[in-house]
Amino acid sequence: MSVEHSFHQPMPAVVSRTDVRPDAPVSYLRLTEAGALDWTGDPARATTFASMREAARMALRLPAALRAYGLPRSPEMALH
Repeated sequence: MSVEHSFHQPMPAVVSRTDVRPDAPVSYLRLTEAGALDWTGDPARATTFASMREAARMALRLPAALRAYGLPRSPEMALH
């Protein structure tokens, strides 16, 4: 195994949230230039975090009622 494959590479990620309503659309976190939180249904407009770790850290800082979590960015972009 080469050295380049032995280290984990950071994966860009987004923050998403779930809604208890079954028909609710998926929401992705977008940080505005002023630093305010905004939610969008378009993953292309969502804020990209440098890694899953950073996305998870941001999700954990949000109120628990939002049920936010980190997701890898590339699969989300492929689905939309």
